[in-house]
Amino acid sequence: MPLNKLLGSWRIIFDTNPDDCNLHCIMCEDNSEFALEEKKQKGKKRRKQMPSELIERVIDEAVKMGELKEIIPSTMGEPLLYREFNRFIELCQKYNIRLNLTTNGSFPKKKMEEWAEILIPICSDIKISWNGSKQETAEKIMKGLDFNRALENLHILIDQRNSRKRKRLETSTITLQLTFLEQNYKEIPDIIQLGGDLGVDRIKGHHLWVHNPTAEKWSMRRNSKSIENWNKMVLEAEKRYLQIVNTQGKKMKIENIYLLSSEDDVLLSDSVCPFLGREAWISNEGVFSPCCAPDYLRKQLGFFGSIEEKSLTDIWNSPEYERLCDNYISYNLCKTCNMRKKREEVYKYEFKGN
Repeated sequence: MPLNKLLGSWRIIFDTNPDDCNLHCIMCEDNSEFALEEKKQKGKKRRKQMPSELIERVIDEAVKMGELKEIIPSTMGEPLLYREFNRFIELCQKYNIRLNLTTNGSFPKKKMEEWAEILIPICSDIKISWNGSKQETAEKIMKGLDFNRALENLHILIDQRNSRKRKRLETSTITLQLTFLEQNYKEIPDIIQLGGDLGVDRIKGHHLWVHNPTAEKWSMRRNSKSIENWNKMVLEAEKRYLQIVNTQGKKMKIENIYLLSSEDDVLLSDSVCPFLGREAWISNEGVFSPCCAPDYLRKQLGFFGSIEEKSLTDIWNSPEYERLCDNYISYNLCKTCNMRKKREEVYKYEFKGN
């Protein structure tokens, strides 16, 4: 299918500041202690922040290409540390598009009340990384996190969001997002309970991308025993979720917390890619990427060009990208991708909250 026919409502992710973060989460491709040590050994230089002029140029072209619904600041690094973050707010207002934010929950540089006032009216969804129901677990995974402060921030955010809802003003959804790990999987039912008690809209997660040898033992997909343990937890999580829905009448969603098969390494045999033909990923240097897989894996999918040299339209409609869209399931990376979704979920694709 020609890509211009796939393109309807879509969004763009900008890796504005991948090396700027005030936390060092153990599973992070860029800012974990393992990643930082590897960069030091290889003599890698700190990547520069994306110039706002590049963002403006891409958005202007993207609006002309189709119905651009959302823009997303860096999902690697803490986006609220991007020095020109306010430009995102201005561009959302200019083009009547929404901001989809993923943050580590520390809300740096401003008071939480100020961030809530800025973000809630302009965001479609605010995803807060939440990797444990207990302080000890969360702080061991998200190194540098003040769990109690993050919890206080979450309370303030929800209170201000609810205040806008009562006034029937446009507002965002709020999601708790986690990486499924050996260290935290047992606490997922309690995270669901916390979300239900506080009134978040969704609990969402994904299985670990293993990008260093140490992390292999953290994956819940590493062997049949870990999969068995995971599946026992899933049944408990579903039970807890149903209790919340039935007793509290909440409409909170849970996503990607489902039973794994021990027969092979494919997560969902009937699943499809939620990114190709629907999202564009732009690196801090302007390189186009097809998805959010770790950089060293994503390169297996090919090189599609830089928007410094080609227009976004030319890249989007290039034979190379169309070939990937048509044949991605033949790539080893795509066969076992942590991010694939059930077919019906993708074709009912809704940007609000994704």
